[in-house]
Amino acid sequence: MDIHRKPIQERIAWLFDLARRHSADYASPEAFLARKRYLALHPTAIMVLKCMDGRINIPVATQTPIGIIQPFRNLGGMFNLGWPHLGEVLTGHVNDVVSTGRRALILITYHFSRGDPRRGCAGFNHDTRAAIAHTQEVKAQVEHTFGAAHATVYPIVCGFETDEDALVLHGVNGQTLDASAAGGDVATLPHRLAALFPDMPAQVREDILPLIVGNFEHIEAVRRAKRQLDIEHREWIICAGRGFDFMHMPNLALIIGPYSPDLADPIRKAAAIIQANMEERRIPDDGFLLLASSPYQEVGVDRARAELKSRFLSQFAATVIGGEFPDLAGKMFRKTAVLNWGSRALEPLDDA
Repeated sequence: MDIHRKPIQERIAWLFDLARRHSADYASPEAFLARKRYLALHPTAIMVLKCMDGRINIPVATQTPIGIIQPFRNLGGMFNLGWPHLGEVLTGHVNDVVSTGRRALILITYHFSRGDPRRGCAGFNHDTRAAIAHTQEVKAQVEHTFGAAHATVYPIVCGFETDEDALVLHGVNGQTLDASAAGGDVATLPHRLAALFPDMPAQVREDILPLIVGNFEHIEAVRRAKRQLDIEHREWIICAGRGFDFMHMPNLALIIGPYSPDLADPIRKAAAIIQANMEERRIPDDGFLLLASSPYQEVGVDRARAELKSRFLSQFAATVIGGEFPDLAGKMFRKTAVLNWGSRALEPLDDA
């Protein structure tokens, strides 16, 4: 089904059904036990800083159970640990992990396409060198925050080649491990990782192995499938906040994490893309969705605060769009929600 061509109300109903199915999968007994078993074998916590692009689905590309990898997503894949909210959220997550005796692995990603530069990151104007330079800066910030000796938190710059969903790990010596060119060579993988990351703790090295082996297998499946590569913008959703992991699809949504102190700028950019999609008839012009979401851990105060955050993000984004894109604002449908972090259930609030 080409959901992009459906009437807006059908698209919105489909989206919330997609969220329900994602929560059901996550909360199922099989998925719960798979996560428990995986963490017992591989205790290192894995975090990924990545672009909002739906093609960048690290759990699928590494064949990792859902819920293991903690994502941080933002428009353009741009981050700065000096941003107050990002610094607080990331540091809080690391502290929670460390308090249980675990280490953390942070993948700082950029994405690109070998087949066509236009399929690269629009946030960096398809300039892969600029994207790599930015991720290197973020890596330096992680090291400044959590320590350059890497004894507890290990950051890695990681490319993601979207044609084949291949990981490209950047080592400390300037060398790389490109999963698409490694030929699925599992036997020499521990030695190659030791050469790339000589200061990596043994447990972290052991726990990154399944990601790379899973990526080998996923790349083979992608090559056999000979999938079509869709480069055309067809997004019809602007997401503000967190809790959108169920939207791992290309050209569906523009996701703006609540991290930058200047939220208006990415909102403007997202609105301009939606407007262009309508003008170029890539999506119907009967409407688009503005969806705001914030996660909560506990009922009571935490959930109530998440409700306020979601409503603020929704109103802030609507005000920016209404002030600068008045015609587009007339086609805006608003939904606010909170996300139950324990079950990954998206809980709609009253409509705006």
